[in-house]
Parts: sequence; structure tokens; C-alpha cells
Amino acid sequence: MSSAAPKRKVNQNGRRHFGVHFGVSTSKRKRPFWVYLAAAGPGLIAANAGNDAGGIATYSSAGSQFGYRTLFFMVLVTVGLVVVQEMSTRLGVYSGKGLAALIREEFSVRLTGLAMVALTASNTGLVVSEFAGIGAAFQLFGVSRYVSIPMSALFIWGLVVFGSYRYAERIFLIMSLAFFAYPVAAVLGHPNWHKVAAQTIFPHFIVSNSFIFLGVALIGTTISPYMQVYAAAGVVDRGISPEEYPLERADAVGGAIFADIISIFIIIATAAAIGGTGPLSSAKQAALALAPVAGSHAVILFAIGLLGASALAGAVVPLSTSYAVAEALGVERSVSRKFRQAPLFLGLFSAQVLLGAAVSLVPVNLITLLIFTQVLQGLLTPIILTFIVVLSNRRSVLGDAVNGRIFRKVAAISVIAIAGLSAVLMVQTVIGWL
Repeated sequence: MSSAAPKRKVNQNGRRHFGVHFGVSTSKRKRPFWVYLAAAGPGLIAANAGNDAGGIATYSSAGSQFGYRTLFFMVLVTVGLVVVQEMSTRLGVYSGKGLAALIREEFSVRLTGLAMVALTASNTGLVVSEFAGIGAAFQLFGVSRYVSIPMSALFIWGLVVFGSYRYAERIFLIMSLAFFAYPVAAVLGHPNWHKVAAQTIFPHFIVSNSFIFLGVALIGTTISPYMQVYAAAGVVDRGISPEEYPLERADAVGGAIFADIISIFIIIATAAAIGGTGPLSSAKQAALALAPVAGSHAVILFAIGLLGASALAGAVVPLSTSYAVAEALGVERSVSRKFRQAPLFLGLFSAQVLLGAAVSLVPVNLITLLIFTQVLQGLLTPIILTFIVVLSNRRSVLGDAVNGRIFRKVAAISVIAIAGLSAVLMVQTVIGWL
């Protein structure tokens, strides 16, 4: 078996996906350093995608329900995210292929099917949470979700299918920047910094079903499977060569740490504002954490950020599913194609948007729905992570870039810990039913 890194292959059809050109190899063309400074890399984008509607609801609920007790857990989750995202981007760089294509080539049809079913189920749950977030944002402006969700679903579907999404994406991204007010809110909220430091450094876990339930939700919203699929596909799309990987690795690791720092500040800000009041009951209650920054306009600031983040992910998540499944099956995949040219790709995207919007209209508590979808992701995440770890350990896939001995152990421990926590939740749930 050769130890040389596999040759990078040109992506299918040389077309533009997500506004990035497929099929142009850059392995022989050095990019100047300023190019990377001018545009966020796939690692940073993928990691920050976790701070969407479900993420905000989960982190805010952690602060309101358990105060600062989940901060140490978030440190562990951050380590897991750094390890997993680094492996995902390394797989994309050194193999020149996305995760779905690698799974198809390296595993049996049944295991590939299992991975795609897990990813599709996880992403469909996430799409539900995004449309629920859109509905909640419009409700804060006084618009019924029974009007806003169907109209938003039609709008997002039209943007993607008719090829104009890349323009609206920039607007949604700018709107979601409102959540960067959380670090300021955390400082102005005057939290107990001694307690924050102590519960960040030392574990203060609670042995209860509700704490474990929220712990799995934190894993699901922070180490989401679709983020890893996007991270690997992103570096392939940009044609990043192995020679350029050190900079891309910094992007992946730095992006993961930066995104989780924002998440930690969301927990701190919410704990300082409404900590100890129990689970969140509404989006308006979650907005109170931004009161130190925006005062009486906190609800409006929260609504703008929630709408932008939810709308952005409401299109990206189902698209990531469509790309992965189409890649695994080796069929046409491009937003520039018509339905008759890419029926599976556009059909799967349309089905997820329709299903996600429809389920989000079910009359249930919004926060409960959002957190439940993150728990679903947490339960399915170990399946995708196992594939990532196994692929990263195979010299036939990565050559000399394969996981080292220490990294292999850290990766295995991270996946086992995530799987173990998910298993504990499932056992407790079954016992509760009985």
C-alpha cells in the first residue's frame, strides 16, 4: 500500500456550487496570504453555522436553566469540535473529495446508506428548527407564524431554485451578525466572574435527565453532522492543495474555537440575565439576555439576528443534504440546473424545505421544538463522526497525512464520549417510558 497522499481529482462538471467554482485545481497555483484574510474559510463558516436558531435556543436554555454549570461541558465540546473539524477539512484537502464520496468509495453500500439516512434525518430536523426560528422572529415583529413560515419557505425555495440565493445570502449573513452582541451583553450583565471561571475550569455536572438531555442537545448543535460535510466540501470547492493546508488547518481550528467562544458568551449572558429561572418558555424571554446592550430594543435586535441566522441556514442545510446524497449516488448536483437535469438534487432540497416548514407549523412550544431537534442531531452525530475517524485513520485515503498515534486516541475518545452520552440519554428515555 503506497504511503503517498492520493492525487486530487477534479470535481464533477466544473460548475459553480454555492458561488464557488468547482473543478479548477489550484494545487499548482499558490494563493497569496491576503486572499485568505479577505474571505472567511470553510472552517470558520462551518463552525459558526452552529449559532443558528436551534443553537441560540439551546445555549440560552442552558444559561437560564443551569446557570454557568454547562460551561465546563462546553469546553469539552469545543475540544471535540476542533478535533472533528480538523479531520473533516484534512480529508477534503488531501483526498480532493467530499465526505459522501469518500464514504461511498471506502465502505459498503449498506453503510453508505446508513450514513446518508443519518445525515438526512439530522438535517431535516435542523431544517424544522430553522423555519421555527423564522416564525419566532416574525412573531416578535407581530406577524403570525402561519403566514411568515409558508411565505419564507416559498421565498427561500425560489431563491435557490431560480439561482439568486447567493445575493440574499449576504444579507442574511449580515443580519445574523446581531448575535455578536452577546459577548458585550455578557460583560455588561455583570455576571459572577469568579463562578464563571470556576465552573469553566472545573466540572459542575448535575446527574439528572434534564441535564443529560441538554448536554446531548449542546453536542448536536455544536458538532452538527452537516457542518462537517460542509467543511470538507468547502475546501474541495476552493481547490485548496496539501501545500496550503497549514493555513486551512488554522482556519478550521480557529473557526471552531471562535464559534464556541461566542456560544459560551451566550450561556454567560443568559445566565447573568435570567439564570435559575428554569427552561426557556419563549423567544422573547431569550432576548432578555441582550437587554444590557440594546435596552428596550433587545427584542428587536434578537429578532433581526434570529431571522438572518435562520434564513441563512434554512437554505444551506437542505442544500448540504442534497449535495451529499447526490455525491454519494454520483448524480447531477448543481443549483444552476433545472429539475429535469437534476431531479434528485433539487427534489430532495424541495422536499426538505416543504417538510421542515410544515412540521414547524405544528402547535408546540417553540423552545421545546428547537432543543428537541438538537437532541436528534446529538443522537445521530456519532454515526457520521465514526465514519470521519475511520477515514482519517486510513493511509489509503490520506497517505502520510493520516492521523498520528496521539491524535487517533484523542479522536476516538471524543467520539466514544459523544456516543456514550447519547446512549445514556436513550437508555434513560426508554426507562422513563417503561
